[in-house]
Amino acid sequence: MANLHHTILSWIVFLPLIGIGVLLLLRSDRAARWAVLAFSLADLLLSLIPAFAYQAARPGYQFQQFLRWIPAFHIHYYLGVDGISLWLLPLTTLMTFIAVLASWKSAHQHGKAFFILLLLLTTGMLGAFASLDLFLFYVFWEVALVPMTLLIGIWGQHHRIRAALKFFLYTMTGSALMLVCIIWLYNLTGTFDFPVIRAGLASGMYHLSPAAAMWLFLGFFIAFAIKTPLFPFHTWLPDMYAEAPVAAVVLSAVMVKLGPYGLLRFNLALFPHAAARAAWVIVILGLIGLLYGGLVAFSQKSMKRLVAYGSVSHMGLIIVGVFTFTAIGAQGAVYQMLNHGIITGGLFILIGILYEQRHTDELSEFGGVAKVMPWFAGFFVLLMLASVGLPLLSGFVGEFLIMLGAFLAHHAFGIAAAAAIIVSALYLLKWTRATLWGEITQPANNALRDLDGREKLIFAVLGVLVIFMGLFSPLFLRKVQDSVAADLAPYAGAHPFGLQTNAAPVARPAIPFSRSRHMANTTAQPARRRAVTQAVANPNHRAEIPAPKPGDLAALALGGRR
Repeated sequence: MANLHHTILSWIVFLPLIGIGVLLLLRSDRAARWAVLAFSLADLLLSLIPAFAYQAARPGYQFQQFLRWIPAFHIHYYLGVDGISLWLLPLTTLMTFIAVLASWKSAHQHGKAFFILLLLLTTGMLGAFASLDLFLFYVFWEVALVPMTLLIGIWGQHHRIRAALKFFLYTMTGSALMLVCIIWLYNLTGTFDFPVIRAGLASGMYHLSPAAAMWLFLGFFIAFAIKTPLFPFHTWLPDMYAEAPVAAVVLSAVMVKLGPYGLLRFNLALFPHAAARAAWVIVILGLIGLLYGGLVAFSQKSMKRLVAYGSVSHMGLIIVGVFTFTAIGAQGAVYQMLNHGIITGGLFILIGILYEQRHTDELSEFGGVAKVMPWFAGFFVLLMLASVGLPLLSGFVGEFLIMLGAFLAHHAFGIAAAAAIIVSALYLLKWTRATLWGEITQPANNALRDLDGREKLIFAVLGVLVIFMGLFSPLFLRKVQDSVAADLAPYAGAHPFGLQTNAAPVARPAIPFSRSRHMANTTAQPARRRAVTQAVANPNHRAEIPAPKPGDLAALALGGRR
């Protein structure tokens, strides 16, 4: 069991490659489908082991495996996870399993090759999320690029070649810049070991001038901003979503998380001073993307492009959460990564179901679909409301925490984020009305079939997750908060937005979930309770009531440990 503890990440990362080896031995596409389903399910179950066994109170990375790979260049096979990357592994394996189910009937042409590329893409993403060696991270980053490009270029729609080339060129440009920065750090430190580099830069063992730190920050930032995609690096995404097959888009909703993950993991951890200097610009870009994506999505006539620009909007919100430098905002950003991957993947599968039957995704071609597809309509409304951020659903938790972090960073940021989220709600409601409600104006829609058993299983899994994550968010956030606090420790005394000392808490004492609902009765706030009692008895004393601290609001929002 101890050996499994140290090798579990390798099993998770490379089990899809074992699946590829099995697929190569099979001759029929039917057998290949069942084999890839079995391997994707097994990988999903394996990825839950670290999620449940992870000890939040223990500092540092867990489930580490360290092997010498290329000793001459100090390149190591080094895997490990903390609270930031922990939940991204089961997200990846879950959406791979969902993508296989969603492609069960559609992957006819070269079906075995299609599933091989899906598994290779999964290995690339899992390896990138688990890598603690910068060279190894780059290798897995590139491994994920190739199969995604081929999936778009071979199994995509009419303009698939243009979309695949655009995606490849954009991502390769960012990758080249990141590789230059990685080599720069290697020349400075003599190692690719991320924890060693991070500790050396933080302690002053390795010195970077402010100019060098900013150039390195920008090199990593552009690579991750393209992958996110952050405005104005987003233009590859609408073409990709419009042309890619359903399974590729479902996994793309996970792959884009490499962008904010990289910003939180590398940019903020390695270059804190450069990040603080650039924070104003990056938060403004995130807010522009949030508003711009929502407005452009509202004007779209194509469902696929609507979801694409909606993703630009939601990813902009995640970037705002990361660069507020508040623990509550960063935790919301991590949680929103999980929400976006699940919700966007589900919405695109719904679009694929309509496209498969009508061969169009134009809004004008639909209307009244709920009358002939009640199961479809029910799951559509559930995912749409989660994306809007309805309370008790998963989307609300992430959006609320990010907005709270934005308000703590600067009131203007919080107001702008709230206004932009309203725009997002408008385009989602417009899409729902145009697709589900009203009269059936196109005769072809009368023949639409509702969800079959396989599709009901897909959306039952996604629907249960959306509700469970909305009701029991502390179960996830408790394992995230300590890692986020450690990454934001360098920013505890920095105030890039001109805040007061107590305006942006980075780490505060923990409050158990069982006590959170009894906070008003504890001894934590005796002065405030006495002031409130006096104010009730004597109105002249009301001005003496101390204002609630941001940390108290954070505890109530989390419903758990702070």
